[in-house]
Amino acid sequence: MGPDSRVLVRKSRKQAEQYQRLYKEPIPVIQLVRETAAVMQEFTQSGGVRPFGVSLLVAGFDDKGPLNYIRYVAHLGFVDPSGSYFSWKASAMGKNVSNAKTFLEKRDTDDMELDDAVHTAILTLKEGVLTPAEVEDYLQEVK
Repeated sequence: MGPDSRVLVRKSRKQAEQYQRLYKEPIPVIQLVRETAAVMQEFTQSGGVRPFGVSLLVAGFDDKGPLNYIRYVAHLGFVDPSGSYFSWKASAMGKNVSNAKTFLEKRDTDDMELDDAVHTAILTLKEGVLTPAEVEDYLQEVK
């Protein structure tokens, strides 16, 4: 699964770079999700190649807010191996996904600040996905 994710990340980076060169602005997050999903969907229907064996959570922010108001908005896109994609406010995947999603749904608010969102993400990981030692290791790596 590692090689599949690396191929998709490389293709997505290339797509973002091409968009940047052509339009002189960063690619909107949802467009990047849609383009990545198209690549994944193509591999499910092509002969001689196997479908990708990974799901992706693509997070980012851009100034393409709802109703085209100019403001920075965070986006989270989920792409499954079939090429279907969805936009979420909060999501999870992998081990204990149902527990993590329930945990996130209980704590999600529309006026959540960035620090609160990061804290909620760490609490979600502690709740059932990672051990406290693994969370501490991760926090030391990102500092």
